[in-house]
Amino acid sequence: MTRSKVTRFMTEMDKAAAGLLYDANYDPHILEQRRAAKRLLHELNGLHPDDEARRDDLLKRLLGKTGERLVVEWGFYCDYGFNIEVGENFYANVNLVILDGAKVVIGSNCFIAPNVGIYTAGHPLDSERRNMGLEYAHPITIGDDVWIGAGVSILPGARIGSGTVVAAGSVVRGEIPDGVICGGNPTRVIRAILPEDGLRYR
Repeated sequence: MTRSKVTRFMTEMDKAAAGLLYDANYDPHILEQRRAAKRLLHELNGLHPDDEARRDDLLKRLLGKTGERLVVEWGFYCDYGFNIEVGENFYANVNLVILDGAKVVIGSNCFIAPNVGIYTAGHPLDSERRNMGLEYAHPITIGDDVWIGAGVSILPGARIGSGTVVAAGSVVRGEIPDGVICGGNPTRVIRAILPEDGLRYR
């Protein structure tokens, strides 16, 4: 069976999961999945700050997987929610945006500063396909014990290793190793995080 015949039997979300171009703007099933997420996000972002139990419940309904302890501050936006998995002790500051056409897997003990964007989605370079509403999505993985600074953009297919710190304003693409400080556009490794880095706080 040819590839074109195979793709005819795939749903649009199957295509997205496979990294193929998929109809993100006109497919009825895709649109309803996004509307379902928007309903939960509308309630979540409008909650009173004291209503922590309801906030936890909505987050756990929205996201594909969570730990017991997670804090996501006001102003959280995503496409679907079910493609997002976070580990234990997850903290995200205000205005986190996750475009989760593909899986976004974030480990335990991760801290995300304000105004961070995590984007699995991309668009064709040629305007003909782009104007047809087609896009692609590549998964993003963030390891354990990662700190992502303010205003960071994480691009489709990025992988950030455990124990790494991403400096504010960085644009992350490709693979970042474990245990380093990285920054810039595009992000590059600045140096390893050393045992003596912990001494300054003692």
